[in-house]
Amino acid sequence: MTTLARRPQVCVLGSAEPGSKAYHLAGEAGELLARSGITVISGCGSPATRIAAQRAQAAGGLVISIIPDADMPAPDWPATVVIPCGMGDARNLLMALAGDACIVIGGRAGTISEVCLAWLHRRPLLPLEGCGGWSDGLLKHPPDERQNSPILPWDSVATLEARLSALGLIR
Repeated sequence: MTTLARRPQVCVLGSAEPGSKAYHLAGEAGELLARSGITVISGCGSPATRIAAQRAQAAGGLVISIIPDADMPAPDWPATVVIPCGMGDARNLLMALAGDACIVIGGRAGTISEVCLAWLHRRPLLPLEGCGGWSDGLLKHPPDERQNSPILPWDSVATLEARLSALGLIR
């Protein structure tokens, strides 16, 4: 009898503008996750999370998109599975809980809310450093003093791969 194991899941959170270094690295991160057999969880709403999902799909990966709306998006939405939750910003809790870890790229107010929820629920955080946004200062300025989960910064896909391996998500 074969025992099936659940695939690792990693949330991609944040935002970055097309053409930026963060946007480029978001795409590379999505591709790395797919090649490593990791399911990508993404809202696909910002350019950074959308390119991560697109590159993951192009590499043959599974992408689950949890969207705040109640309606299904257009058929070209970059996801294998779409979950329209109809919860608006409360969807951020689902995003924080859906991954075994959370990659954080740049980000604005929505991103920091997801980061704080992930922190409260002890999800490891993998912030992109050197590209701006909330992710840049997360190691020095965690959500609070409790040290709920590891904060493992990365600045290249090679470093991200090492961090994912250290967490046991790449086998």
